[in-house]
Amino acid sequence: MGSKNRIAKEILPIMLKDRGDRTWVEPFVGGANMIDKVDGKRIGADLNEYLIEALKLIRDKPTEIPELITENDYQEARNKKELNGITGFIGFAMSFGGKWFGGYRRDFAGTKGCIDNMTTQTRRSKQNAIQQSKNIQGVDFISKSYSDLQIPENSLIYCDPPYEGTTKYKDGFNHGDFWQWCREKAKEGHIVYVSEYNAPDDFTCVWKKEISNSLSKDNAGKMAIEKLFKYSC
Repeated sequence: MGSKNRIAKEILPIMLKDRGDRTWVEPFVGGANMIDKVDGKRIGADLNEYLIEALKLIRDKPTEIPELITENDYQEARNKKELNGITGFIGFAMSFGGKWFGGYRRDFAGTKGCIDNMTTQTRRSKQNAIQQSKNIQGVDFISKSYSDLQIPENSLIYCDPPYEGTTKYKDGFNHGDFWQWCREKAKEGHIVYVSEYNAPDDFTCVWKKEISNSLSKDNAGKMAIEKLFKYSC
């Protein structure tokens, strides 16, 4: 959810000009659609263990993803919830909108149980994984909360946290604690950037663009101002 793939080319140059030889750190790596466009030392973290296992599978063994993942396979994986890369891959890549087991993805209504649709969706997901695998070689994927993540000295930290006021995440998210953590990281010598719609007054907006909103269940399809903020202590 909330993939930055469509704006990566616009916001990456802004951040990379500050990077130098710093480690690139993403505490909310999500689908790795930003970190897969960055070179050098990279750390991608997320609290969701299934997501991290899926990314490790994509990085290391994408050809082991099945050629066909049926709706029955999807339901079985959702019921068992075994902690491994395949379960993680099915739960995200084979779900509508990339929402964790949010329903088997289909191109059209009325295709439930259609083998052609299931074959197409599996093929697309596997091909995307194989393509992305080339770009995440060497990324250190870690399953940890942002607040517990050990960050190398003088890193560049890019955060794409759950947006305030949008689709709620299962474990909740304290935005006040997050912004304070960003301040503390900047004071430690890191460069901190954050994607959000809004930020506290001591964060500077360095980029913004109106794009269609896919995060809020009440505003899907409407426009919102996507912004990139930087904290300077």
